[in-house]
Amino acid sequence: MTRTAPKTRNEQKLLTRQRIVDAVGRGFRKNGFGGAGVDGLAKEAGVTSGAFYVHFESKAAAFREAVHSGMSDLKQGLRIHQERHAQHWWREFVHFYLHIKRKCDLTESCALQSLAPEVARSDAGAREVFEAELREAAAIILAGPKSPGAPVDESSALVALSTLLGAVTLARAVKDATMADQIATGAEKMLAPSGAGRAKKKSGAR
Repeated sequence: MTRTAPKTRNEQKLLTRQRIVDAVGRGFRKNGFGGAGVDGLAKEAGVTSGAFYVHFESKAAAFREAVHSGMSDLKQGLRIHQERHAQHWWREFVHFYLHIKRKCDLTESCALQSLAPEVARSDAGAREVFEAELREAAAIILAGPKSPGAPVDESSALVALSTLLGAVTLARAVKDATMADQIATGAEKMLAPSGAGRAKKKSGAR
C-alpha cells in the first residue's frame, strides 16, 4: 500500500491558512463584516483565535483575503463555462448564476453578490482588492469565445456583472418564490434572451 508523504510544515501552514480563508468567507457572507467576530471566525475554521492571528494581522486583513478568494471563484466559474459550452457559454453562465447559484446557501453564495455590500463599508484596501478582481472578471468575459449576447467591452461587462449582482440580491431578499423567479428570469431575458427562452421551455416541458 502506497503511503502519502507527510506534509511539510510550510504545506500544513498553507492548508491551515486556506481553511481559515474559506471559513471567514462563509462567516462574512452569512453575518457581514460587522457581525463576524474573530473568535467566531476562528471557531468556524477549527482553530484558536491565537492561530487566526498567526495567519492574519487583523479581521480586515482576513476579509481582504476572503474577497480575493471569493472573486477568484467567480473568475474560475466564468472560465469553466467558457471551456464547457464554447459559443453558448454566456447564456449558460447567466442561467447558472441566476437560477442555480442564486439558490445555494448564503454561506456558499458568490462573493460578487454577497461581499460587495460589505466591501463598500470596508476600508480602502478591501475596495482596491475588489476593484482589481472585478476588472479581471470583466477581462475574462471579454476574452471568452464569441457568444450571443455576451458583453463586447469593459463597460458592458461591468454592467452585466452589476445586473447579475442586483438581480440575485433582490431575488434573495423577497419572501415570495414566484417574485424571486420573476426577478431572475427578467434579468436573464435582458442579459441572454435565448437563455430565458430556454429556461421557460424547460420549465413548461415538465
